[in-house]
Amino acid sequence: VYQKSYGAKSVEPVLLPMTDDTIFDSASLTKVIATAPAIMLLAERDKLRLDDKVDHWITNFKAHGKGAVTIRHLLTHTSGLRPSLSSKPTWSGLAKAIDLAKEERLTAQPGTKFRYSDINFILLGEIVQLASGQLLDEFTSKHIYRRLGMRDTGFLPPFKKRSRVAPTERVDGEILHGIVHDPTARRMDGVAGHAGLFTTAADLSRFAQMMLNGGKLNGRRIFKRETVQLMTSVHTPKGMKAKRGLGWDIDSPYSSPRGNHFKIGGYGHTGWTGGSLWIDPATRTIVILMASRTHPDGKGNVIALRREVATLAAEALRGGSFGGSNAPGVLNGADVLRQRKGILPKGAKVGLITNHTGHDRNRRSTLDFLRTSNEVELTVLFSPEHGLYGKLDEKISDGTDAKSGLKIYSLYGKNRKPAPDQLAGLDALIFDIQDIGCRFYTYISTMGLAMEAASEAGVKFIVLDRVNPIGTTVAGPVRLGPSQFIAYHD
Repeated sequence: VYQKSYGAKSVEPVLLPMTDDTIFDSASLTKVIATAPAIMLLAERDKLRLDDKVDHWITNFKAHGKGAVTIRHLLTHTSGLRPSLSSKPTWSGLAKAIDLAKEERLTAQPGTKFRYSDINFILLGEIVQLASGQLLDEFTSKHIYRRLGMRDTGFLPPFKKRSRVAPTERVDGEILHGIVHDPTARRMDGVAGHAGLFTTAADLSRFAQMMLNGGKLNGRRIFKRETVQLMTSVHTPKGMKAKRGLGWDIDSPYSSPRGNHFKIGGYGHTGWTGGSLWIDPATRTIVILMASRTHPDGKGNVIALRREVATLAAEALRGGSFGGSNAPGVLNGADVLRQRKGILPKGAKVGLITNHTGHDRNRRSTLDFLRTSNEVELTVLFSPEHGLYGKLDEKISDGTDAKSGLKIYSLYGKNRKPAPDQLAGLDALIFDIQDIGCRFYTYISTMGLAMEAASEAGVKFIVLDRVNPIGTTVAGPVRLGPSQFIAYHD
């Protein structure tokens, strides 16, 4: 077992070191450490069925066409409900949250689309109470945490443990300390199915070891082995890109805690405040990262760190890099950008010309790397032929990237060269696209025109070069005849 604390638990109002026994607001880890396990225990005891309609438990939930939504849909985030409840007008209390959930309208038919939603687990927390006769915090404490010896896990941490709790964000002039960070859970008085659980790395490891052991720890059985297998198997429909278990993430856009080397087949989850957990049954490995990224200003980011920690853990199992001693040492430009400091000055504002081929040797997106970087600020995107994700055809218009929220300027529409106003304020323009090394692709022309525009605007131009997939032999002539967009060089 490797456990170590780094950095500070608190920087405001006083600087305090991180310690191994720090208690963290686990945010959405609540979903898989409290709510989903509670539902599965009740299913094990025949108190409910996974394919029960939600309306069977929550009266009048079927309003606005929601009658087909089941408990399984809630657990897999395929209910069709939107991500969260509205905060306006101001409301408070569990009962009001459930009333608001009843009034929600579906954004997709149940079972047809994966959309991560806190509303799903708010409803599941209510179903736990209705099926068991106990509030969620009471049920989980009695039937899970006490039996596992998870002494520091629960909702609403007592004042006597306040000194061990990592503070989170400043809200309305006050640092949240021992009070749940999630605003919806705060409105629900700190106990909710989607957020609100506080825990430690040590307690999480006990829960994870129980899961890895098939539902048992130190002679105490919490779940049947079959229940653990059921929870951690894929339950999203065949053909759906996101693979989700019952509460647990298996393979989806939220799977950064798996790292680059653990194979699909493990399961885990993340929390908004910074925590993450990944369990890999194949190697019997548990990777836990606890952080308080929202302290003090809500601007911290640990997505890349989660991936790196899991990658290092997987490599440690083999005594080193998964590439082996004879692995090629070639680094593409995207790899060099990640590994070498000083290529871009700290705080530089950068633009990026890229598409779906813009990633490093471990298939990590350059767009995501720059978007989450603490060293530079990615402010604008430019898309080549076929668009930012390689899925478009014909002429492409400007737009906004749904994932990052950044403006996208098309270089394969009415303009094929960045305009001066589009480069205004940039310190550097980065080009990262895999080219096949043939004259009939347009990407070299896009690069050349962008290089001209950057030179004219006085903006540094950086090409993240990469290996030519068709070899090292140069054959020519490169171009015969008049200049075209598929033949940049005269």
